[in-house]
Amino acid sequence: MTSQVAAKARKRPILMQPSTTYCSWGQYPAARHAHVHKAAWDDQVPSILESATRASLLPYGLGRSYGDSCLNAERTLIDCQRLNRILGFDESSGILRAESGMTLAEIIGVFLPKGWFLPVTPGTQFVTVGGAIANDVHGKNHHCASTFGAHVRQFGLRRSDHGLVLCSPEQNADMLRATIGGLGLTGVIAWADIQLRRVSGPWIDAELIPFQSLQSFLDISRESDGRFEYTVAWLDCFAGKNPRGIFFRGNHSCVTSKNFKPKRGPSLPFALPECLLNRFTVKAFNTAYYHLHKAKGGSSLIPYDSFFYPLDSIRQWNRLYGRRGFLQYQCVIPESRLDAFEELLDRIARSGMGSFLGVLKRFGNVPCVGMLSFPRPGLTIALDFAMRGESTLQLLRSLDEVVLQSGGALYPAKDARMSPALFESSFPNWRAFVPYIDPKFSSSFWRRVTEER
Repeated sequence: MTSQVAAKARKRPILMQPSTTYCSWGQYPAARHAHVHKAAWDDQVPSILESATRASLLPYGLGRSYGDSCLNAERTLIDCQRLNRILGFDESSGILRAESGMTLAEIIGVFLPKGWFLPVTPGTQFVTVGGAIANDVHGKNHHCASTFGAHVRQFGLRRSDHGLVLCSPEQNADMLRATIGGLGLTGVIAWADIQLRRVSGPWIDAELIPFQSLQSFLDISRESDGRFEYTVAWLDCFAGKNPRGIFFRGNHSCVTSKNFKPKRGPSLPFALPECLLNRFTVKAFNTAYYHLHKAKGGSSLIPYDSFFYPLDSIRQWNRLYGRRGFLQYQCVIPESRLDAFEELLDRIARSGMGSFLGVLKRFGNVPCVGMLSFPRPGLTIALDFAMRGESTLQLLRSLDEVVLQSGGALYPAKDARMSPALFESSFPNWRAFVPYIDPKFSSSFWRRVTEER
Protein backbone atom coordinates (compact mmCIF):
# COMPACT_ATOMS: atom_id res chain seq x y z
CA MET A 1 0.00 0.00 0.00
CA THR A 2 1.34 3.44 -0.92
CA SER A 3 1.66 5.58 2.21
CA GLN A 4 0.88 9.15 1.19
CA VAL A 5 -0.40 10.43 4.55
CA ALA A 6 2.15 10.33 7.33
CA ALA A 7 1.23 8.23 10.34
CA LYS A 8 0.41 10.52 13.19
CA ALA A 9 -1.53 10.76 16.45
CA ARG A 10 -4.11 13.48 16.97
CA LYS A 11 -5.85 14.91 19.97
CA ARG A 12 -9.42 13.65 20.27
CA PRO A 13 -12.34 15.63 21.69
CA ILE A 14 -14.19 14.07 24.62
CA LEU A 15 -17.00 12.10 23.03
CA MET A 16 -17.94 9.70 25.81
CA GLN A 17 -18.38 9.46 29.54
CA PRO A 18 -15.36 10.15 31.79
CA SER A 19 -12.54 7.66 31.27
CA THR A 20 -13.26 6.05 34.65
CA THR A 21 -16.72 5.01 33.42
CA TYR A 22 -17.18 2.26 30.86
CA CYS A 23 -20.79 1.72 29.92
CA SER A 24 -22.90 1.34 26.81
CA TRP A 25 -24.69 4.23 25.10
CA GLY A 26 -28.01 3.12 26.53
CA GLN A 27 -26.46 3.11 30.02
CA TYR A 28 -28.29 -0.15 30.70
CA PRO A 29 -27.32 -2.57 32.08
CA ALA A 30 -24.82 -1.15 34.53
CA ALA A 31 -21.54 -3.08 34.65
CA ARG A 32 -18.49 -3.00 36.88
CA HIS A 33 -15.25 -4.10 35.26
CA ALA A 34 -12.43 -5.72 37.18
CA HIS A 35 -9.75 -3.92 35.15
CA VAL A 36 -9.29 -1.71 32.08
CA HIS A 37 -6.11 -1.74 30.00
CA LYS A 38 -5.53 1.57 28.19
CA ALA A 39 -3.31 0.73 25.26
CA ALA A 40 -1.51 3.76 23.80
CA TRP A 41 0.33 1.86 21.06
CA ASP A 42 -0.52 -1.28 19.12
CA ASP A 43 2.67 -3.03 20.23
CA GLN A 44 1.39 -2.94 23.82
CA VAL A 45 -1.53 -5.23 22.96
CA PRO A 46 0.46 -8.52 22.74
CA SER A 47 1.61 -8.25 26.36
CA ILE A 48 -1.98 -7.57 27.44
CA LEU A 49 -3.14 -10.69 25.61
CA GLU A 50 -0.31 -12.79 27.00
CA SER A 51 -1.01 -11.85 30.62
CA ALA A 52 -4.76 -12.45 30.45
CA THR A 53 -6.62 -15.51 31.68
CA ARG A 54 -9.11 -17.52 29.65
CA ALA A 55 -12.34 -15.73 28.56
CA SER A 56 -11.41 -12.52 30.39
CA LEU A 57 -10.88 -9.82 27.70
CA LEU A 58 -12.94 -7.61 25.39
CA PRO A 59 -11.88 -4.60 23.26
CA TYR A 60 -13.75 -1.32 23.88
CA GLY A 61 -13.97 1.67 21.54
CA LEU A 62 -16.31 4.58 22.26
CA GLY A 63 -19.07 2.55 23.89
CA ARG A 64 -21.68 3.43 21.24
CA SER A 65 -23.21 -0.05 21.30
CA TYR A 66 -26.56 0.34 23.01
CA GLY A 67 -26.63 -2.82 25.14
CA ASP A 68 -24.00 -5.09 26.64
CA SER A 69 -22.08 -6.29 23.57
CA CYS A 70 -19.33 -3.77 24.49
CA LEU A 71 -19.36 -4.71 28.20
CA ASN A 72 -17.48 -7.43 30.06
CA ALA A 73 -18.89 -7.32 33.59
CA GLU A 74 -16.51 -8.36 36.37
CA ARG A 75 -13.79 -9.04 33.78
CA THR A 76 -11.37 -6.92 31.72
CA LEU A 77 -11.67 -4.37 28.92
CA ILE A 78 -9.00 -3.18 26.49
CA ASP A 79 -9.61 0.52 25.85
CA CYS A 80 -8.58 1.05 22.21
CA GLN A 81 -9.36 4.76 21.89
CA ARG A 82 -5.74 5.86 21.66
CA LEU A 83 -5.00 3.43 18.83
CA ASN A 84 -6.18 6.09 16.41
CA ARG A 85 -3.46 6.71 13.87
CA ILE A 86 -3.61 6.92 10.09
CA LEU A 87 -1.06 4.43 8.78
CA GLY A 88 -1.41 5.10 5.08
CA PHE A 89 -3.62 6.29 2.24
CA ASP A 90 -3.48 5.47 -1.46
CA GLU A 91 -4.80 8.54 -3.28
CA SER A 92 -5.20 6.64 -6.55
CA SER A 93 -7.47 3.93 -5.13
CA GLY A 94 -8.94 5.58 -2.03
CA ILE A 95 -7.84 2.79 0.30
CA LEU A 96 -7.21 4.02 3.84
CA ARG A 97 -5.21 2.08 6.41
CA ALA A 98 -6.18 3.16 9.92
CA GLU A 99 -5.81 1.79 13.41
CA SER A 100 -8.96 0.37 14.96
CA GLY A 101 -9.47 3.20 17.47
CA MET A 102 -9.81 5.88 14.81
CA THR A 103 -13.35 7.27 14.62
CA LEU A 104 -15.49 7.76 11.57
CA ALA A 105 -15.64 11.46 12.51
CA GLU A 106 -11.85 11.67 12.28
CA ILE A 107 -11.83 9.93 8.90
CA ILE A 108 -14.42 12.37 7.56
CA GLY A 109 -12.53 15.33 9.02
CA VAL A 110 -9.32 14.37 7.22
CA PHE A 111 -10.58 12.96 3.93
CA LEU A 112 -13.83 14.75 3.04
CA PRO A 113 -11.88 17.95 2.20
CA LYS A 114 -9.81 15.75 -0.15
CA GLY A 115 -12.95 14.46 -1.91
CA TRP A 116 -13.40 11.12 -0.13
CA PHE A 117 -16.21 9.84 2.09
CA LEU A 118 -17.15 6.69 3.99
CA PRO A 119 -18.64 3.89 1.85
CA VAL A 120 -21.19 3.12 4.60
CA THR A 121 -21.96 5.03 7.77
CA PRO A 122 -24.36 4.39 10.66
CA GLY A 123 -26.45 7.11 12.32
CA THR A 124 -23.51 8.42 14.35
CA GLN A 125 -19.99 9.36 13.29
CA PHE A 126 -18.68 8.75 16.81
CA VAL A 127 -17.91 5.10 16.19
CA THR A 128 -14.45 3.58 15.92
CA VAL A 129 -13.24 1.62 12.92
CA GLY A 130 -12.95 -1.45 15.14
CA GLY A 131 -16.50 -0.98 16.39
CA ALA A 132 -17.84 -0.50 12.85
CA ILE A 133 -16.25 -3.79 11.81
CA ALA A 134 -17.14 -5.72 14.97
CA ASN A 135 -20.82 -4.77 14.63
CA ASP A 136 -20.79 -4.73 10.81
CA VAL A 137 -22.75 -1.49 10.90
CA HIS A 138 -25.21 -0.56 8.16
CA GLY A 139 -26.51 2.75 6.92
CA LYS A 140 -29.08 4.46 4.74
CA ASN A 141 -27.50 2.93 1.62
CA HIS A 142 -27.75 -0.73 2.60
CA HIS A 143 -29.97 -1.48 -0.40
CA CYS A 144 -27.09 -0.68 -2.77
CA ALA A 145 -23.87 -0.79 -0.71
CA SER A 146 -24.43 -3.57 1.87
CA THR A 147 -22.65 -3.06 5.21
CA PHE A 148 -19.39 -1.51 6.41
CA GLY A 149 -17.70 -4.91 6.35
CA ALA A 150 -18.22 -5.24 2.60
CA HIS A 151 -15.76 -2.36 2.10
CA VAL A 152 -13.00 -3.65 4.39
CA ARG A 153 -10.26 -4.99 2.13
CA GLN A 154 -8.09 -6.56 4.83
CA PHE A 155 -7.07 -6.12 8.45
CA GLY A 156 -4.50 -7.22 10.99
CA LEU A 157 -6.00 -9.12 13.92
CA ARG A 158 -4.09 -9.60 17.17
CA ARG A 159 -4.96 -12.87 18.86
CA SER A 160 -3.75 -14.47 22.06
CA ASP A 161 -3.07 -17.82 20.35
CA HIS A 162 -1.67 -16.89 16.91
CA GLY A 163 -0.17 -13.40 17.23
CA LEU A 164 -0.90 -10.97 14.38
CA VAL A 165 -3.12 -12.64 11.78
CA LEU A 166 -3.59 -11.02 8.36
CA CYS A 167 -7.20 -11.42 7.23
CA SER A 168 -8.42 -10.80 3.68
CA PRO A 169 -10.61 -12.56 1.09
CA GLU A 170 -7.46 -14.36 -0.08
CA GLN A 171 -5.85 -15.10 3.29
CA ASN A 172 -7.63 -16.38 6.41
CA ALA A 173 -10.96 -15.59 4.74
CA ASP A 174 -12.98 -17.46 7.36
CA MET A 175 -11.41 -15.38 10.14
CA LEU A 176 -12.26 -12.26 8.12
CA ARG A 177 -15.91 -13.35 7.95
CA ALA A 178 -15.96 -14.21 11.65
CA THR A 179 -14.45 -10.89 12.75
CA ILE A 180 -16.80 -8.77 10.60
CA GLY A 181 -19.89 -8.70 12.79
CA GLY A 182 -18.05 -10.80 15.39
CA LEU A 183 -18.77 -8.42 18.30
CA GLY A 184 -15.10 -8.03 19.20
CA LEU A 185 -14.74 -11.66 20.24
CA THR A 186 -12.15 -12.84 17.70
CA GLY A 187 -9.30 -10.59 18.89
CA VAL A 188 -8.13 -6.99 18.75
CA ILE A 189 -8.16 -5.40 15.30
CA ALA A 190 -4.79 -3.67 14.98
CA TRP A 191 -5.47 -1.89 11.68
CA ALA A 192 -7.82 -2.14 8.73
CA ASP A 193 -7.75 -1.21 5.04
CA ILE A 194 -11.02 0.53 4.15
CA GLN A 195 -12.17 1.44 0.66
CA LEU A 196 -13.33 5.08 0.71
CA ARG A 197 -15.54 6.52 -2.04
CA ARG A 198 -15.16 9.69 -4.09
CA VAL A 199 -17.59 12.57 -3.57
CA SER A 200 -17.71 16.12 -4.89
CA GLY A 201 -18.17 17.77 -1.52
CA PRO A 202 -20.05 17.86 1.79
CA TRP A 203 -23.54 18.42 0.38
CA ILE A 204 -26.52 16.11 -0.09
CA ASP A 205 -29.35 16.57 -2.60
CA ALA A 206 -32.16 15.50 -0.29
CA GLU A 207 -35.90 14.97 -0.62
CA LEU A 208 -38.47 14.71 2.13
CA ILE A 209 -41.81 12.95 1.57
CA PRO A 210 -44.61 12.51 4.16
CA PHE A 211 -46.53 9.21 4.17
CA GLN A 212 -49.56 7.98 6.09
CA SER A 213 -49.49 4.19 5.90
CA LEU A 214 -47.10 1.28 5.87
CA GLN A 215 -48.04 0.46 2.27
CA SER A 216 -47.31 4.05 1.26
CA PHE A 217 -43.86 3.75 2.86
CA LEU A 218 -43.19 0.56 0.89
CA ASP A 219 -44.28 2.14 -2.38
CA ILE A 220 -42.00 5.15 -1.86
CA SER A 221 -39.12 2.92 -0.77
CA ARG A 222 -39.35 0.66 -3.83
CA GLU A 223 -39.56 3.64 -6.15
CA SER A 224 -36.61 5.34 -4.44
CA ASP A 225 -34.13 2.46 -4.27
CA GLY A 226 -33.19 2.66 -7.93
CA ARG A 227 -32.66 6.44 -7.97
CA PHE A 228 -31.36 7.31 -4.51
CA GLU A 229 -28.32 5.97 -2.72
CA TYR A 230 -29.67 6.86 0.72
CA THR A 231 -33.17 6.09 1.97
CA VAL A 232 -34.66 5.97 5.47
CA ALA A 233 -37.84 7.01 7.27
CA TRP A 234 -39.01 8.33 10.61
CA LEU A 235 -42.37 7.07 11.79
CA ASP A 236 -44.83 7.99 14.51
CA CYS A 237 -45.05 4.94 16.77
CA PHE A 238 -48.29 6.12 18.35
CA ALA A 239 -50.11 5.76 15.02
CA GLY A 240 -50.52 1.96 15.23
CA LYS A 241 -50.76 -0.47 12.29
CA ASN A 242 -50.81 2.25 9.62
CA PRO A 243 -48.24 4.75 10.83
CA ARG A 244 -47.65 8.18 9.43
CA GLY A 245 -44.07 9.23 8.91
CA ILE A 246 -41.48 11.14 6.93
CA PHE A 247 -39.42 9.48 4.19
CA PHE A 248 -35.91 10.87 3.65
CA ARG A 249 -33.89 10.13 0.52
CA GLY A 250 -30.80 11.66 -1.01
CA ASN A 251 -27.65 11.49 -3.13
CA HIS A 252 -24.27 13.15 -2.85
CA SER A 253 -24.48 16.52 -4.57
CA CYS A 254 -22.15 17.85 -7.24
CA VAL A 255 -22.26 21.30 -5.56
CA THR A 256 -18.78 22.41 -4.49
CA SER A 257 -18.98 26.20 -4.31
CA LYS A 258 -21.31 26.63 -1.32
CA ASN A 259 -19.52 27.37 1.98
CA PHE A 260 -19.73 24.63 4.58
CA LYS A 261 -19.09 24.57 8.32
CA PRO A 262 -19.72 21.41 10.41
CA LYS A 263 -22.23 21.80 13.23
CA ARG A 264 -21.09 21.72 16.84
CA GLY A 265 -24.22 21.42 18.94
CA PRO A 266 -24.74 21.70 22.69
CA SER A 267 -24.09 18.92 25.18
CA LEU A 268 -26.62 17.79 27.76
CA PRO A 269 -24.81 18.43 31.07
CA PHE A 270 -26.87 15.94 33.12
CA ALA A 271 -29.54 13.27 32.87
CA LEU A 272 -33.02 14.76 32.61
CA PRO A 273 -35.68 13.96 35.22
CA GLU A 274 -37.70 10.91 34.20
CA CYS A 275 -41.00 12.78 34.62
CA LEU A 276 -40.19 14.92 31.56
CA LEU A 277 -40.30 11.91 29.25
CA ASN A 278 -43.76 10.34 29.32
CA ARG A 279 -46.46 9.23 26.86
CA PHE A 280 -47.87 12.75 26.63
CA THR A 281 -44.59 14.54 25.90
CA VAL A 282 -43.44 11.85 23.44
CA LYS A 283 -46.79 11.89 21.64
CA ALA A 284 -46.70 15.68 21.46
CA PHE A 285 -43.15 15.54 20.06
CA ASN A 286 -44.16 13.02 17.40
CA THR A 287 -47.11 15.14 16.31
CA ALA A 288 -45.01 18.29 16.12
CA TYR A 289 -42.17 16.51 14.30
CA TYR A 290 -44.52 15.10 11.66
CA HIS A 291 -46.31 18.36 10.91
CA LEU A 292 -43.09 20.41 10.93
CA HIS A 293 -41.40 18.14 8.39
CA LYS A 294 -44.57 17.70 6.35
CA ALA A 295 -44.64 21.48 5.91
CA LYS A 296 -40.99 21.39 4.76
CA GLY A 297 -41.55 18.57 2.24
CA GLY A 298 -39.74 18.65 -1.06
CA SER A 299 -36.16 18.94 -2.30
CA SER A 300 -33.32 20.78 -0.62
CA LEU A 301 -29.55 20.98 -0.45
CA ILE A 302 -28.33 20.07 3.04
CA PRO A 303 -24.94 19.39 4.63
CA TYR A 304 -23.90 15.77 5.10
CA ASP A 305 -23.86 15.97 8.91
CA SER A 306 -27.50 17.09 9.09
CA PHE A 307 -28.50 14.27 6.74
CA PHE A 308 -26.49 11.41 8.22
CA TYR A 309 -26.04 12.42 11.86
CA PRO A 310 -28.93 14.57 13.13
CA LEU A 311 -28.59 13.30 16.70
CA ASP A 312 -24.84 14.00 16.83
CA SER A 313 -25.73 17.70 16.98
CA ILE A 314 -26.76 17.06 20.61
CA ARG A 315 -23.77 15.60 22.38
CA GLN A 316 -24.61 13.11 25.15
CA TRP A 317 -28.19 12.95 23.89
CA ASN A 318 -28.55 9.63 25.70
CA ARG A 319 -29.04 11.65 28.88
CA LEU A 320 -32.49 12.59 27.60
CA TYR A 321 -33.77 9.34 29.05
CA GLY A 322 -32.80 9.90 32.66
CA ARG A 323 -30.48 8.15 35.08
CA ARG A 324 -31.83 4.65 34.41
CA GLY A 325 -30.97 4.95 30.72
CA PHE A 326 -32.87 3.42 27.84
CA LEU A 327 -33.10 0.34 25.67
CA GLN A 328 -33.02 0.41 21.91
CA TYR A 329 -34.99 -2.26 20.10
CA GLN A 330 -33.95 -2.93 16.51
CA CYS A 331 -35.39 -5.87 14.64
CA VAL A 332 -35.85 -6.98 11.06
CA ILE A 333 -38.98 -8.78 9.88
CA PRO A 334 -39.38 -10.42 6.43
CA GLU A 335 -41.33 -8.25 4.03
CA SER A 336 -43.66 -11.18 3.38
CA ARG A 337 -44.82 -10.89 7.01
CA LEU A 338 -46.33 -7.41 6.93
CA ASP A 339 -49.01 -8.72 9.26
CA ALA A 340 -46.34 -9.35 11.89
CA PHE A 341 -44.86 -5.89 11.36
CA GLU A 342 -48.30 -4.33 11.79
CA GLU A 343 -48.81 -6.35 14.98
CA LEU A 344 -45.47 -5.05 16.29
CA LEU A 345 -46.51 -1.45 15.66
CA ASP A 346 -49.94 -2.07 17.20
CA ARG A 347 -48.45 -3.45 20.41
CA ILE A 348 -46.14 -0.45 20.70
CA ALA A 349 -48.99 2.02 20.18
CA ARG A 350 -51.26 0.26 22.70
CA SER A 351 -48.48 0.19 25.31
CA GLY A 352 -48.33 3.99 25.47
CA MET A 353 -44.53 3.74 25.50
CA GLY A 354 -43.93 4.83 21.92
CA SER A 355 -40.52 6.11 20.94
CA PHE A 356 -39.83 9.57 19.51
CA LEU A 357 -36.85 8.13 17.61
CA GLY A 358 -38.60 5.55 15.43
CA VAL A 359 -36.44 4.75 12.37
CA LEU A 360 -37.74 2.57 9.55
CA LYS A 361 -35.79 1.17 6.58
CA ARG A 362 -36.23 -1.47 3.93
CA PHE A 363 -33.08 -3.59 3.76
CA GLY A 364 -31.80 -4.64 0.35
CA ASN A 365 -30.92 -8.09 -0.96
CA VAL A 366 -27.17 -7.41 -0.97
CA PRO A 367 -25.52 -10.23 1.03
CA CYS A 368 -23.45 -9.46 4.12
CA VAL A 369 -19.86 -10.60 4.62
CA GLY A 370 -19.94 -11.45 8.32
CA MET A 371 -21.03 -14.73 9.88
CA LEU A 372 -23.13 -12.88 12.49
CA SER A 373 -24.08 -9.84 10.44
CA PHE A 374 -27.57 -8.57 11.26
CA PRO A 375 -28.99 -7.07 8.01
CA ARG A 376 -31.09 -9.33 5.79
CA PRO A 377 -33.99 -8.69 3.38
CA GLY A 378 -36.99 -7.22 5.16
CA LEU A 379 -38.17 -4.19 7.09
CA THR A 380 -36.04 -3.01 9.96
CA ILE A 381 -37.22 -0.70 12.70
CA ALA A 382 -35.18 0.88 15.51
CA LEU A 383 -36.91 2.32 18.58
CA ASP A 384 -35.74 3.83 21.87
CA PHE A 385 -37.61 3.10 25.10
CA ALA A 386 -36.79 4.81 28.38
CA MET A 387 -35.97 2.23 31.04
CA ARG A 388 -38.88 2.17 33.48
CA GLY A 389 -38.29 -1.23 35.03
CA GLU A 390 -40.45 -4.30 34.53
CA SER A 391 -43.07 -2.53 32.39
CA THR A 392 -40.43 -1.71 29.77
CA LEU A 393 -38.98 -5.22 29.83
CA GLN A 394 -42.45 -6.74 29.55
CA LEU A 395 -43.21 -4.68 26.43
CA LEU A 396 -39.96 -5.76 24.79
CA ARG A 397 -40.65 -9.41 25.60
CA SER A 398 -44.01 -8.94 23.90
CA LEU A 399 -42.26 -7.58 20.81
CA ASP A 400 -39.85 -10.54 20.95
CA GLU A 401 -42.83 -12.88 20.51
CA VAL A 402 -43.76 -11.18 17.24
CA VAL A 403 -40.19 -11.22 15.92
CA LEU A 404 -39.72 -14.87 16.88
CA GLN A 405 -42.97 -16.02 15.27
CA SER A 406 -42.27 -14.09 12.06
CA GLY A 407 -38.79 -15.49 11.51
CA GLY A 408 -37.21 -12.10 12.16
CA ALA A 409 -34.08 -11.15 14.08
CA LEU A 410 -32.72 -8.70 16.66
CA TYR A 411 -29.54 -6.65 16.26
CA PRO A 412 -26.89 -7.63 18.87
CA ALA A 413 -25.27 -4.16 18.84
CA LYS A 414 -28.56 -2.66 20.04
CA ASP A 415 -29.59 -5.40 22.47
CA ALA A 416 -29.42 -5.57 26.27
CA ARG A 417 -31.84 -8.38 27.12
CA MET A 418 -32.77 -10.81 24.34
CA SER A 419 -33.12 -14.44 25.39
CA PRO A 420 -30.89 -17.32 24.21
CA ALA A 421 -33.92 -18.68 22.32
CA LEU A 422 -34.36 -15.47 20.33
CA PHE A 423 -30.63 -15.27 19.63
CA GLU A 424 -30.76 -18.86 18.36
CA SER A 425 -33.66 -17.97 16.09
CA SER A 426 -31.98 -14.76 14.88
CA PHE A 427 -28.61 -16.41 14.20
CA PRO A 428 -29.22 -20.16 13.80
CA ASN A 429 -25.65 -20.74 12.55
CA TRP A 430 -23.96 -19.05 15.52
CA ARG A 431 -22.22 -22.27 16.60
CA ALA A 432 -20.17 -22.20 13.40
CA PHE A 433 -18.75 -18.89 14.69
CA VAL A 434 -17.61 -20.30 18.05
CA PRO A 435 -14.30 -21.87 16.85
CA TYR A 436 -13.10 -18.42 15.75
CA ILE A 437 -13.53 -16.81 19.18
CA ASP A 438 -10.20 -15.96 20.78
CA PRO A 439 -9.84 -18.28 23.82
CA LYS A 440 -9.13 -15.27 26.06
CA PHE A 441 -12.13 -13.20 24.92
CA SER A 442 -15.73 -12.98 26.10
CA SER A 443 -18.45 -10.39 26.74
CA SER A 444 -21.51 -9.83 28.87
CA PHE A 445 -23.67 -10.19 25.76
CA TRP A 446 -22.10 -13.45 24.65
CA ARG A 447 -22.35 -15.09 28.06
CA ARG A 448 -26.01 -14.04 28.27
CA VAL A 449 -27.25 -15.24 24.89
CA THR A 450 -25.23 -18.49 24.86
CA GLU A 451 -25.76 -19.18 28.58
CA GLU A 452 -22.01 -19.43 29.15
CA ARG A 453 -20.49 -18.52 32.50
